[in-house]
Amino acid sequence: MIFRLLGPLAVTGVDGAPVPAPGGPKVRALLARLLLDAGRTVPVERLVDGLYGDEPPAGAPGALQAQVSRLRRALPPGVTVAFSPAGYRLTVGDPATDVDVLRFEALARDGARAGAAGDPGRAAGLLREALGLWRGPALADVRDAPFAAGQAARLDALRLDAVEEWAAAELAVLAVGGDPTALVRELEEPAREQPLRERLRGLQMRALAAAGRQAEALAVYEEVRAALAEELGADPSPELSAVHLEVLRGGPAVPDRAGPPLPAPLTDFVGRERERERLASLVAATRLVTLVGPGGAGKTRLALEVGAGLPGEVRFVDLGAVGGTGGSSTEVAEAFAAALGVRGATRLETALAGRPVLLIVDNCEHVVAETALLARRLLAACPGLRMLTTSREALGITGESLVPLGALAPDAAEELFVRRAAAVRPGFTGHTRVAELCAGLDGLPLAVELAAARLRTLSVEELADGLGERFELLSRGDRTAPERHRTLRAVVEWSWSLLEPDERELAARLSVFRGGATAEAVARVCGAGAGPLASLVEKSLVEVRDDGRYRMLETIRAYAAERLPDGDPAIAAHHAYYRELAEAADPELRGPAQLEWLARLDAEDANLRAALRRGTPEDGLRLVAALSPYWWLRGLRGRVAAPVAELLDRVEPTEELGEEYALCVLAAGLREGEHVDRAREFLVARTAPLGQPYTAFLWSTSIGPLEGLRMGDDPWSRALGQVGHAHLTSSEALFSQALAGFRALGERWGTATALEGLAAHSADPLPLLAEALDLFESLGVAEDVVDLLRRRAAVHEAAGDVAAAAADRARATDTARRAGLPT
Repeated sequence: MIFRLLGPLAVTGVDGAPVPAPGGPKVRALLARLLLDAGRTVPVERLVDGLYGDEPPAGAPGALQAQVSRLRRALPPGVTVAFSPAGYRLTVGDPATDVDVLRFEALARDGARAGAAGDPGRAAGLLREALGLWRGPALADVRDAPFAAGQAARLDALRLDAVEEWAAAELAVLAVGGDPTALVRELEEPAREQPLRERLRGLQMRALAAAGRQAEALAVYEEVRAALAEELGADPSPELSAVHLEVLRGGPAVPDRAGPPLPAPLTDFVGRERERERLASLVAATRLVTLVGPGGAGKTRLALEVGAGLPGEVRFVDLGAVGGTGGSSTEVAEAFAAALGVRGATRLETALAGRPVLLIVDNCEHVVAETALLARRLLAACPGLRMLTTSREALGITGESLVPLGALAPDAAEELFVRRAAAVRPGFTGHTRVAELCAGLDGLPLAVELAAARLRTLSVEELADGLGERFELLSRGDRTAPERHRTLRAVVEWSWSLLEPDERELAARLSVFRGGATAEAVARVCGAGAGPLASLVEKSLVEVRDDGRYRMLETIRAYAAERLPDGDPAIAAHHAYYRELAEAADPELRGPAQLEWLARLDAEDANLRAALRRGTPEDGLRLVAALSPYWWLRGLRGRVAAPVAELLDRVEPTEELGEEYALCVLAAGLREGEHVDRAREFLVARTAPLGQPYTAFLWSTSIGPLEGLRMGDDPWSRALGQVGHAHLTSSEALFSQALAGFRALGERWGTATALEGLAAHSADPLPLLAEALDLFESLGVAEDVVDLLRRRAAVHEAAGDVAAAAADRARATDTARRAGLPT
């Protein structure tokens, strides 16, 4: 079954017989819109805009659903419209062959590639097949739908591109023999329709010259030259002038080109395959696409890479030199005019009317408002115009599609570093610390390339160790690049200069966070509302992750931290917020919400460690006490030992905080010495029950039993005390009581610990050990998982199940290796 949009909407069966198309203008328009993206999900908002435009009815999603229901009833068998939270998807057999628009686009694309690859015969055949699919104006009978005008203009532009690519391929074939008469005849109609399209008229001149009709070819040139001068105040392009010169000389015409070349890259393109594919698809389907991302992400390079692979006319507009940090709208328009070879910005609309062209507009961020106004005006007046812009924030125009560009994937960043490093240090093939270095540079292509260039004088180890001074380290770049792209500091300074004062203040305060933060944390710590935070996101200084957390790239965070005044309230507020969070989490880690709170603390791990270095030493002791259960359950004490040891050196312990001091000694990993002795004295002298239920357990497992400690009277402490007594007395009854207590609390670690103890007294320990293992694994407690696997292996071995024992030991070794534990 074939669906036809290149002309009036029509459906034909596999036998070529017509199939009745759905009736009703809205239903037909809906079908046409879904066919343009057949096999892909179209968001509800986009369909509503496409069907109803700027005046949707009340309850627009419901109205759309009603139209979808009507469409479903009218569709031929085997064709469906599926709904998901992301939108609606029309399913046909094979969209690439069963929808003429999609088949045309694929054939035209393949034909252009064949021509570029030097196979004009194949190119001419593919392009002729593509053009043969047209039966009239695209979307002819649904053009009243709001979406149709733009899509029709896009398809008309692609058709003209295909005509030009086909003519160029035919001329290449005719160069080795053949009659160009038919080609001359077939170019007459499109030349009449597009008299100022210079590439098309140049091809017409070449065809006439090949047919021996030089005088007519020269007349075409004079016609175009006069029209350009009168309507645009412009001269013919260098390409058309070159064709004219060749015809005058009577020699072969120069090879056809679509227009002046885009800036040529000096290095190979690395990574970004997925982004390149998505960007190319969006540029083909929509009229305004903006690449947004922080400085140094490679927006310009990706835009040029995509533009170079597209058929038709592509022009490059560089706004980087316009007006410093606030160029006028006139300067922006003049940059457009210069890129298009037009004399005077007032003639832009005339120059672009009926001219299918893609403009790559680079570096818009400092003139984003002026660029947005001009882009909107030109896109509205010139249906054949498409734009691909690069900016650190969106233009903010209705219909704009955004492609965020952030860090390179780790493997791509490493590959980029190795390739650029090999250029300055021949023979370089990699190093064990390249991955660490690239991760520390946020995977930003510019930063990675600047680092690779420093291998002339520094080693990879020196680069990785020097990331704390990244701006000084990466202070030498391409001296021919724009000033704001020469060094890492210049890249960030350019973005910083575009911020409003309140945005700069918030950005500086955001530097207190490590690993990102929730919106609530930003509001509490920085005292900022949603407005400035949203502005920083829009300007690519802050990114929003899929989990809703706000995060600065480390390079931007380091720059912002330099601008945070000493004693800023955000520093103390950061410690206070995360100490409150840790204290709120502490009791929850001993109840049914244990996994939820562990995950929440995992997300804030970097912030919690940063908070240790802020606040008073006494506040630090309280924070350590609240976090000790978390660090134990997650096996993180080794990671925090160094900052906790620094805290110990700053604190003067008191009896009031004696238990907190003891937990700090334990978290620092100390087993003997002055701090241990002093902590023991505090605990022995303590008359009140322990405030932190984990204290006695952690002390006994890390240093040894300590007599006289009074456990708390809460249910968790009682159950833990029963486990301790059960181990001392080998009491199955006490293990059972402890298990019942932990189960009643819904606490996994205690339940697993009691199950493990009870298994030693059971005639059938394997089910108990299996349940305990599942609980330990759900907590991610690698040490306990390894110990339990080895214990279960011994049980299997005793029962004669050698295979099961070997499997558990192998699993224990693998778990230990991945967790960095002794194997």
